[in-house]
Amino acid sequence: MQTTKINIQSIPGYQVNEYLLVLNPHEELRNKIRLAKKEFADSYGTPYSSGSRPHIALVSFSQYAMMEERVLHRIKTLSMGYHPFRVELRNFGSFPSHSVFIQVATKEPIRGLIREMKTAQQLMKLNRDHKPHFFDEPRLNIATRLQPVQYEKSWAEYSQKSFTGRFVADSMLLLKRRAGDRAYQIAQRLEFMNLPVITRQGELFA
Repeated sequence: MQTTKINIQSIPGYQVNEYLLVLNPHEELRNKIRLAKKEFADSYGTPYSSGSRPHIALVSFSQYAMMEERVLHRIKTLSMGYHPFRVELRNFGSFPSHSVFIQVATKEPIRGLIREMKTAQQLMKLNRDHKPHFFDEPRLNIATRLQPVQYEKSWAEYSQKSFTGRFVADSMLLLKRRAGDRAYQIAQRLEFMNLPVITRQGELFA
Protein backbone atom coordinates (compact mmCIF):
# COMPACT_ATOMS: atom_id res chain seq x y z
CA MET A 1 0.00 0.00 0.00
CA GLN A 2 1.45 3.35 -1.04
CA THR A 3 1.46 6.11 1.55
CA THR A 4 1.56 9.82 0.81
CA LYS A 5 4.03 11.88 2.77
CA ILE A 6 2.49 15.15 3.90
CA ASN A 7 4.64 18.24 4.30
CA ILE A 8 3.41 19.69 7.58
CA GLN A 9 4.71 23.11 6.51
CA SER A 10 2.06 23.17 3.77
CA ILE A 11 -0.80 22.85 6.24
CA PRO A 12 -2.25 26.26 7.24
CA GLY A 13 -1.28 27.08 10.83
CA TYR A 14 1.56 24.57 10.82
CA GLN A 15 3.81 26.89 8.83
CA VAL A 16 6.96 27.56 10.86
CA ASN A 17 8.24 31.11 11.20
CA GLU A 18 11.60 32.27 12.48
CA TYR A 19 11.51 35.19 14.89
CA LEU A 20 14.12 37.67 16.11
CA LEU A 21 13.54 40.11 18.96
CA VAL A 22 15.87 43.13 18.73
CA LEU A 23 16.71 46.60 19.97
CA ASN A 24 16.67 49.08 17.13
CA PRO A 25 19.00 52.15 17.16
CA HIS A 26 17.70 55.43 15.74
CA GLU A 27 18.21 56.12 12.04
CA GLU A 28 21.29 58.35 12.32
CA LEU A 29 23.11 55.73 14.41
CA ARG A 30 21.96 52.91 12.11
CA ASN A 31 23.53 54.78 9.18
CA LYS A 32 26.78 55.23 11.12
CA ILE A 33 26.85 51.48 11.85
CA ARG A 34 26.08 50.64 8.20
CA LEU A 35 29.05 52.77 7.17
CA ALA A 36 31.29 50.88 9.63
CA LYS A 37 30.06 47.58 8.19
CA LYS A 38 30.68 48.73 4.62
CA GLU A 39 34.20 49.93 5.46
CA PHE A 40 34.96 46.54 7.00
CA ALA A 41 33.53 44.70 3.99
CA ASP A 42 35.51 46.84 1.54
CA SER A 43 38.74 46.29 3.49
CA TYR A 44 38.46 42.57 4.18
CA GLY A 45 36.22 41.17 1.45
CA THR A 46 33.27 40.19 3.64
CA PRO A 47 29.61 40.17 2.54
CA TYR A 48 27.70 43.43 2.95
CA SER A 49 24.00 44.14 2.49
CA SER A 50 22.97 47.79 2.39
CA GLY A 51 19.40 46.76 3.19
CA SER A 52 20.22 45.03 6.47
CA ARG A 53 18.98 46.67 9.68
CA PRO A 54 21.68 47.11 12.35
CA HIS A 55 20.34 45.84 15.67
CA ILE A 56 21.16 44.33 19.05
CA ALA A 57 19.68 40.83 19.12
CA LEU A 58 17.88 39.69 22.28
CA VAL A 59 16.44 36.28 21.38
CA SER A 60 15.86 34.18 18.26
CA PHE A 61 13.35 31.36 18.06
CA SER A 62 11.17 29.31 15.71
CA GLN A 63 7.47 28.69 16.24
CA TYR A 64 4.32 27.66 14.41
CA ALA A 65 2.45 30.57 12.82
CA MET A 66 -0.69 29.64 14.76
CA MET A 67 1.22 30.31 18.01
CA GLU A 68 2.23 33.83 17.03
CA GLU A 69 -0.69 35.59 18.74
CA ARG A 70 -0.02 33.85 22.06
CA VAL A 71 3.72 34.60 21.91
CA LEU A 72 3.08 38.22 20.94
CA HIS A 73 0.57 38.68 23.76
CA ARG A 74 3.09 37.41 26.30
CA ILE A 75 6.08 39.47 25.17
CA LYS A 76 3.88 42.55 24.78
CA THR A 77 2.86 42.18 28.44
CA LEU A 78 6.54 41.88 29.42
CA SER A 79 7.60 44.87 27.33
CA MET A 80 4.85 47.08 28.78
CA GLY A 81 6.29 46.41 32.23
CA TYR A 82 9.88 47.24 31.26
CA HIS A 83 11.42 50.70 31.43
CA PRO A 84 13.12 52.73 28.67
CA PHE A 85 16.91 52.84 29.10
CA ARG A 86 20.02 54.31 27.51
CA VAL A 87 22.32 52.14 25.40
CA GLU A 88 25.97 53.16 25.02
CA LEU A 89 28.10 51.70 22.23
CA ARG A 90 31.86 51.93 22.65
CA ASN A 91 34.69 50.61 20.48
CA PHE A 92 35.05 47.11 19.05
CA GLY A 93 35.26 43.58 20.41
CA SER A 94 35.71 40.14 18.89
CA PHE A 95 35.03 36.44 19.23
CA PRO A 96 38.25 34.66 18.21
CA SER A 97 38.57 33.73 15.52
CA HIS A 98 35.38 34.46 13.59
CA SER A 99 33.56 37.71 14.54
CA VAL A 100 34.10 41.43 15.06
CA PHE A 101 31.41 43.55 16.70
CA ILE A 102 30.67 46.93 18.29
CA GLN A 103 30.71 46.60 22.06
CA VAL A 104 27.74 47.52 24.25
CA ALA A 105 29.09 49.40 27.27
CA THR A 106 25.75 49.41 29.15
CA LYS A 107 24.93 45.71 29.28
CA GLU A 108 22.96 45.34 32.50
CA PRO A 109 19.63 46.89 31.39
CA ILE A 110 19.73 44.65 28.30
CA ARG A 111 20.54 41.57 30.35
CA GLY A 112 17.64 42.47 32.65
CA LEU A 113 15.34 42.64 29.63
CA ILE A 114 16.59 39.27 28.39
CA ARG A 115 15.89 37.77 31.82
CA GLU A 116 12.32 39.04 31.50
CA MET A 117 12.01 37.46 28.06
CA LYS A 118 13.25 34.13 29.43
CA THR A 119 10.04 33.85 31.45
CA ALA A 120 8.29 33.34 28.08
CA GLN A 121 10.73 30.76 26.73
CA GLN A 122 8.27 27.85 26.87
CA LEU A 123 6.06 29.68 24.38
CA MET A 124 9.11 30.22 22.15
CA LYS A 125 10.04 26.53 22.11
CA LEU A 126 8.97 24.77 18.90
CA ASN A 127 10.11 21.31 19.99
CA ARG A 128 12.97 19.56 21.75
CA ASP A 129 15.39 20.35 18.91
CA HIS A 130 14.29 23.97 18.38
CA LYS A 131 14.62 25.97 21.58
CA PRO A 132 14.97 29.77 21.82
CA HIS A 133 18.48 31.21 21.77
CA PHE A 134 19.06 34.17 24.10
CA PHE A 135 21.91 36.56 23.34
CA ASP A 136 23.24 36.97 26.87
CA GLU A 137 26.30 38.90 25.66
CA PRO A 138 24.79 42.03 24.02
CA ARG A 139 26.67 43.24 20.94
CA LEU A 140 26.16 44.76 17.51
CA ASN A 141 27.77 42.61 14.82
CA ILE A 142 30.03 44.14 12.18
CA ALA A 143 31.22 40.89 10.56
CA THR A 144 30.66 37.22 11.37
CA ARG A 145 31.87 33.89 9.97
CA LEU A 146 35.28 35.31 9.20
CA GLN A 147 38.06 33.11 7.90
CA PRO A 148 41.03 32.90 10.32
CA VAL A 149 43.21 35.10 8.07
CA GLN A 150 40.44 37.70 7.75
CA TYR A 151 39.96 37.70 11.49
CA GLU A 152 43.66 38.08 12.32
CA LYS A 153 44.19 40.94 9.88
CA SER A 154 41.00 42.79 10.76
CA TRP A 155 41.32 42.43 14.52
CA ALA A 156 44.89 43.77 14.43
CA GLU A 157 43.31 46.98 13.09
CA TYR A 158 39.93 47.03 14.85
CA SER A 159 41.32 46.32 18.32
CA GLN A 160 42.86 49.80 18.05
CA LYS A 161 39.92 51.60 16.40
CA SER A 162 37.33 53.63 18.27
CA PHE A 163 33.57 53.85 17.88
CA THR A 164 30.99 55.69 19.96
CA GLY A 165 27.23 55.88 19.78
CA ARG A 166 24.20 56.03 22.03
CA PHE A 167 20.45 55.72 21.83
CA VAL A 168 17.45 55.45 24.12
CA ALA A 169 15.82 52.01 23.90
CA ASP A 170 12.12 52.79 24.36
CA SER A 171 10.88 49.74 22.45
CA MET A 172 11.96 46.53 20.76
CA LEU A 173 11.06 45.05 17.39
CA LEU A 174 9.77 41.54 16.75
CA LEU A 175 11.06 40.51 13.32
CA LYS A 176 9.87 37.41 11.49
CA ARG A 177 10.41 35.41 8.33
CA ARG A 178 9.16 32.10 6.98
CA ALA A 179 11.55 29.26 7.75
CA GLY A 180 14.11 29.14 4.93
CA ASP A 181 13.64 32.75 3.79
CA ARG A 182 16.51 35.24 3.94
CA ALA A 183 14.92 38.59 4.83
CA TYR A 184 13.12 39.43 8.06
CA GLN A 185 10.06 41.69 8.13
CA ILE A 186 8.87 43.76 11.09
CA ALA A 187 5.99 41.95 12.78
CA GLN A 188 5.44 44.27 15.75
CA ARG A 189 6.93 47.21 17.63
CA LEU A 190 6.70 46.66 21.39
CA GLU A 191 7.01 49.72 23.60
CA PHE A 192 8.61 49.87 27.06
CA MET A 193 6.04 51.63 29.25
CA ASN A 194 7.14 50.78 32.82
CA LEU A 195 3.55 49.92 33.75
CA PRO A 196 2.59 47.93 36.87
CA VAL A 197 1.10 44.46 36.35
CA ILE A 198 -2.55 45.45 36.97
CA THR A 199 -2.34 48.35 34.51
CA ARG A 200 -0.69 46.11 31.89
CA GLN A 201 -3.46 43.55 32.17
CA GLY A 202 -6.09 46.28 31.86
CA GLU A 203 -4.37 47.69 28.76
CA LEU A 204 -4.20 44.29 27.10
CA PHE A 205 -7.78 43.25 27.82
CA ALA A 206 -9.42 46.62 27.25
